[in-house]
Amino acid sequence: MEIRAAVLEEFGKPLVVQAVQLAEPGPQEVLVRLVHCGVCHTDMYTASGADPSGYAPAVLGHEGAGVVERVGADVTLVKPGDHVVTLFSPQCGECVHCRSPKTNLCMAIREQQNQGYLPDGTTRLHRGDEPLRHFMGTSTFAEYTVMPQIALAKIDPEAPLAGAALFACGLSTGLGAALRTAKVEEGSTAVVFGAGMVGLGAVAGARLAGAERIVCVDLSEERLALARGQGATDTLVGGPDAVQAILDMTGGFGADYTFEATGNVNVMRQAVEAARMGWGLCTITGVAGKGELLEVIPRYLIQGRRIAGSSFGGLKGRDDVPALVDRWMAGELDVEPFISHRISLDEVNRGFDLMHAQDGIRSVIDF
Repeated sequence: MEIRAAVLEEFGKPLVVQAVQLAEPGPQEVLVRLVHCGVCHTDMYTASGADPSGYAPAVLGHEGAGVVERVGADVTLVKPGDHVVTLFSPQCGECVHCRSPKTNLCMAIREQQNQGYLPDGTTRLHRGDEPLRHFMGTSTFAEYTVMPQIALAKIDPEAPLAGAALFACGLSTGLGAALRTAKVEEGSTAVVFGAGMVGLGAVAGARLAGAERIVCVDLSEERLALARGQGATDTLVGGPDAVQAILDMTGGFGADYTFEATGNVNVMRQAVEAARMGWGLCTITGVAGKGELLEVIPRYLIQGRRIAGSSFGGLKGRDDVPALVDRWMAGELDVEPFISHRISLDEVNRGFDLMHAQDGIRSVIDF
């Protein structure tokens, strides 16, 4: 079938919205009609050429929600008409990592996915005789996409798909960082560095976990106001004195949990140093630039602080994303404030511009 999609032709250049061909789903693959898609920092990061694992030409996009249209042979997990959220972090349920509660990094299709291919090593996207690669196994900057069934989370059909799309990456990453990776304890103190999509999700996750004090640090007063709406009890304008301010807030000890959601290695260091001596846990969710290093004074670790990385918030997508959507539908989460701009597919590059200007939290494409 012919579809319209946003293609990364060349790193550092605007995406080109054009007609491409999409083949029918193969065995254990699913054709999804995209309804909404968030424009995420990871898409912009790859398009810029800063991502060392990036590839082109490819159809970008990974924060999608839509409806199952058709299924290939041997598909058992979804059926036509199901509402789904796309998962760049799949869950086969059978590999050594899926069977372990210690990680969410499914190994079933990882090698081919990282190269821009579906599990059989080929693509369903073409432009004439030229294959186009699938970004993160999803390619949701398109009217339709074909994906492995293990990379789709079936959700409540009553959930608005514009909000549901945010659970495909940014919001779930922040929520999971607090609820799953860090396992924030009731009555604790948490500090979140960065009030973008992931950071605001971490604030909300800390609130859901019962943290008594939640401090959000950001350079934008507007974003800090959004953090208060998600449960932040205190806000702090970021800068070189942020660590000392947090120590002053916590009797000189630091916070039980800190979260870094900016991708800035200097802020990552602050998040480590703001963690409580004795048992403080710093969870890193931000993606640093190519070749950048995180410098940590070993004494901070010897004093009991720990550092954890978190990919997709440690969530097992097919199990955990529907549960988070259910909590949203039950009124425990307020998702609407995150959607700052509604744009068309033709405006996808404007979504990057808005993100670069830190204008709003998330631009959502309406197909």
